[in-house]
Amino acid sequence: MPCTGRVDVIHLMEAFQRGADGVYVVGCLEGECHYLTGNLRGKKRVLYTKQLLDEIGVGGERLEMYNIAASDGPRFSEVAREMDEKIRALGPSPIKTMLQKIHVDDLSIHV
Repeated sequence: MPCTGRVDVIHLMEAFQRGADGVYVVGCLEGECHYLTGNLRGKKRVLYTKQLLDEIGVGGERLEMYNIAASDGPRFSEVAREMDEKIRALGPSPIKTMLQKIHVDDLSIHV
């Protein structure tokens, strides 16, 4: 997406529904958004989605937002490694586990 202001709660939740163990959103530095306040809108949506994930038992810690300068490739790489380590430590998403169980149960019904 051209701006984190375009990221919506439905996009974030759909990523988890499709089996993501974790999601991170990377936007411009606060105050430096090309679309003025897009990254602030994105941040609010990410925070709201984290609350939803906590409420449904998935865990809001599986979703993060980072503000990084477009010219800071090393920081982007660092964040990617941090998120990878964090998500590996948390293990598979409860949604993913539940969907796999449902799929296995569906297969056993058809056998």
